[in-house]
Amino acid sequence: MSDALNHATTAPQWVKPYGDTMGDGRVQLSFTLPLPLSDNAKEAARQLALQMGLDEPSVVHSEAMGPDFAFFVLYGQCRHRVDMSRIQVARPEFEVLDKDAVNAKIASLMKRKLVVVGACIETDAHTVGIDAIMNMKGFNGHKGLESYHEIRAINMGAQVDSEALVARAIEEQADAILVSQVVTQKNIHLDNLTRLSDILEAEGLRERLILVVGGPRISHELAKELGYDAGFGPGCYAENVASFIVEEWARRHAR
Repeated sequence: MSDALNHATTAPQWVKPYGDTMGDGRVQLSFTLPLPLSDNAKEAARQLALQMGLDEPSVVHSEAMGPDFAFFVLYGQCRHRVDMSRIQVARPEFEVLDKDAVNAKIASLMKRKLVVVGACIETDAHTVGIDAIMNMKGFNGHKGLESYHEIRAINMGAQVDSEALVARAIEEQADAILVSQVVTQKNIHLDNLTRLSDILEAEGLRERLILVVGGPRISHELAKELGYDAGFGPGCYAENVASFIVEEWARRHAR
């Protein structure tokens, strides 16, 4: 049965933002304008919210951000709704295992340690993401890959050139490269991630290495578009990444 026919026969599941009562569409919006704080600036913010499609917008907070900028918080009612029956988010298909199960699967399948090299690449200096996945203590009660006795985890830290990351992966005979991208201003993360993928392709290493990326603006769909095997956003931990890498390794070697 085609997707179009499925959609035609599935009952719509409409959803709108919720504020005080179900379906009221109430939302909160914030932004900065390059204007000194004034009544005119507040009205400009309100009119912008109207043009964005909010009904009855009101400025509930404003403050000066220096002499030439002002920050606004507005409430309003969103007139739009979405049909949840038509939404399907791409995600990597794998079973999330706990640490003991990951270790057991590696020992059974690989008969050696799984080698993972990770880094924040290029100008990205924020190590919180890569450390949460790689470091021994991990994050939020979820131990990092360094605590997995069947994984050799090499954390290269921040601001690592893509060429250096690839060279280290070759030196360590890595099975997987894990990249964290936290800095996303002006979509710099897209340039950085594309550059790494291109280098691996040019070196003929792409099929040999499992390539994973994580970060606050990363989705699995975006990762696949950029040439990666999987993408992990907020709320993912070392066990998610490790489970995917082991399953992907098994899938490739089963071929």
